[in-house]
Amino acid sequence: MKLALVHDWLNQRGGAEDVLETLVALYPDSPIYTSLYAPDIMPASYRAWDVRPLWSDRLPGIRHHHQPYLPAYPLAWGGLDLSAYDVVLSNKSGFCHGVRVGERTLHVCYCLAPTRYVWDLQSYSAREGFGRAVEIGLRPLIAWMRRWDLDAARRVDRFIAISTEIQARIKQFYGRNSDMIYPPVETARFQPSNVTDDYFLVVSRLIPYKRIDLAVQAATRLGVRLLVGGKGRDLDKLRAMAGSTVEFLGYVPDDELPDLMARCKAFIFPGLEDFGITPVQAQAAGRPVIAYGGGGALDTVIPGVTGEHFTALTVESLMRVMADFDPARYAVRTIRAHAETFDRAVFERGLTDYVDRAWDDFKRGRR
Repeated sequence: MKLALVHDWLNQRGGAEDVLETLVALYPDSPIYTSLYAPDIMPASYRAWDVRPLWSDRLPGIRHHHQPYLPAYPLAWGGLDLSAYDVVLSNKSGFCHGVRVGERTLHVCYCLAPTRYVWDLQSYSAREGFGRAVEIGLRPLIAWMRRWDLDAARRVDRFIAISTEIQARIKQFYGRNSDMIYPPVETARFQPSNVTDDYFLVVSRLIPYKRIDLAVQAATRLGVRLLVGGKGRDLDKLRAMAGSTVEFLGYVPDDELPDLMARCKAFIFPGLEDFGITPVQAQAAGRPVIAYGGGGALDTVIPGVTGEHFTALTVESLMRVMADFDPARYAVRTIRAHAETFDRAVFERGLTDYVDRAWDDFKRGRR
C-alpha cells in the first residue's frame, strides 16, 4: 500500500502536530505534503522526514505569518494531485482535505475540525481578536471558502472524527457520517503520586478562547490556591484580575509537568475544545478534572467518576463546582484506567486497523 500523509501547515506545534508525529511513526516511508514548512521553528527531528511543501511555501513571509494568505490555501491544495498513491491520509483542520485523487486512490481524512474560520467566523474572529470591520470584510471570502470546503469534503472517501463534538460538526457542515478514533495521548509520561497538595491547576496557552479568565476569577473570589502554567497574550490581563491566591508559573518544561499534575487537587479545563489533551494527561496522573461540559470534555471527563463538569461558561458556574470540590471522592485507579483508554497505543491500533480495512473494502469496490 503506497500511502501519502497530508498536513495543513508546519509552522507551529500543537495537538495536530502530536497526531502527525504518531502518523509518521506508523508510516515512516510515507511523504508528508504540507502547504508550508518552517524548519527553524519546528522540532529538529522533523528534518529527517520527507516533507514536501506546496508552492504556497514560497510566498513572502508565509512561514511566520500564514493567516494573511487564507485565499492561497484552497488554491494550493486544490491543485495538488496525489493520484499516484493508493491511500491518502489527511490530518485536517484547515484545507488539506482538498487534495485531488483519482478513482484508484482512497482518501481517508482524520478530521481534527471542520475549518473553524470558514464555518464559525464570528467565534474565530472573537478568539483571534479581529475587529468588527475585519470580520465584515472577510464575509465574501468566507462564503467562497465555504463552497470550496464543502466540495472538498464531498470528495473524501471516509472521515474519522476526534470526538463526538467534531463528529456532530462533520455531519452539520459537510453532511457526512464519520467514525471516531480519539487522538493519541502519551499516558505513560504521567503517573499518580503518593503526595497531593492543596492547589488547583491550569496548564494552557494564555489566549482568549481558552477561558483561563474563568479559573482565575473563580479562584480569586473563592480565595483558593490556583497555579497557572503557560504563556500567551492574555498574561497581563489575567494577572490584573488575579488575587493573591493565584500564581503564574510561565512556561512549564515537559519534564516538570507530570509531577505538577500528579500533585494538584484537581485540574481545571475551562474552555470549549474540540478534544483537549491536558485533561487526559491529568487523569493519567490520577487527578480529577473540572471541565466545562461541552466539546471534547464530554468524551474525556466522566462526571462523578473522573471529575465534574460545570454547565455554563461563567465564573459563577465554575465556582459552584470548585467551592465544595473534594478530590477524595474520586478513585485514583479508576481515573488512571479511564485515561489509558486514550493512550497512544490504542490510537495506533485503531488507526492502522481502520486504514487497512478501508483499503481492503476499497479494493473490493466499497468506498
